[in-house]
Amino acid sequence: MPQADGGSESVTTVRRGERGTSNRAHYRAALLGVAGIALAASAWELYKAFGPQAGVTVGQTIVLPRANDGVMPHIWQMFTEFGKPVTAGTGSQTIGGAVLAATWFTLRLAGTGWIVGVIIGFALAMLMTRSRVAEAAALPWVVVSQTVPLIAIAPLLAGWGQYLHVGSWQWGLPQSVMVISAYLAFYPMSIGALKGLTSPDVYQLELMHVYGIGWWRTFLRLRLPAAVPYLLPALRLAATMAVVGAVVGETSVDLQGGVGYLIISFQQTAGLSDAARAWPPIIGAMVDGLIAAGVVALIGVLLRRYRRGENA
Repeated sequence: MPQADGGSESVTTVRRGERGTSNRAHYRAALLGVAGIALAASAWELYKAFGPQAGVTVGQTIVLPRANDGVMPHIWQMFTEFGKPVTAGTGSQTIGGAVLAATWFTLRLAGTGWIVGVIIGFALAMLMTRSRVAEAAALPWVVVSQTVPLIAIAPLLAGWGQYLHVGSWQWGLPQSVMVISAYLAFYPMSIGALKGLTSPDVYQLELMHVYGIGWWRTFLRLRLPAAVPYLLPALRLAATMAVVGAVVGETSVDLQGGVGYLIISFQQTAGLSDAARAWPPIIGAMVDGLIAAGVVALIGVLLRRYRRGENA
């Protein structure tokens, strides 16, 4: 009995030590993130203070950007823009309110595209894991798909979509943006999932085969748990790419309501007199990316028992 109690205490101590190490790692990551933002802001202000006002150009190539107020505003000027009205009219919405609504609009489109892209990418990875013939046939097309520029895909989707309708439902520009988000999200998911699902050693797979365990049970009990360290980085990259796809898609199909539209609109109205005005929607897009990465981080917390080491 004393030995059992001692063993139980040892296990408890080890688990507490692991939790303490994990908490310290999380705090360290948060501090490093804050330090990185502070460093980037400091570098911006230092360059603005000491950089060339007219920039540096070699031939037709801009080597160093201009540091004047018309191009490079102060960090605090960007954030003071949030409290200003969008237009000069009475009762106009503030820029902060407009950016907040646009950020939520874009986040919903990106989130839907991310879910669709993750499902398609994981399904493709399962198919390629199940059959070497399917892998040889599908993998090159998965890679080639990412070489097609979005600026060419977006107008085609919007044009084809106008002919799609089911009853009273009509395909619209938001659906085209979702497809673009899913298009960018499925690639990292399919590649990461394929790498993870094929990560178990040959002797592990042979052992499952010897015991007569079928493909599906092997998939659920061996391949899927082994793939988690690969899936989380893939999910994180897919989430950020979905946000990029949503922003680019909004600008390509001229969809109003999102941060992509605000970025173009505010840049056109800012000019050289108020360069800081163009930055609030850009910050909104950054917030969307951080939220997307945060959602994946929460998924990682739920799956921490399988995270023995993540692989990019």
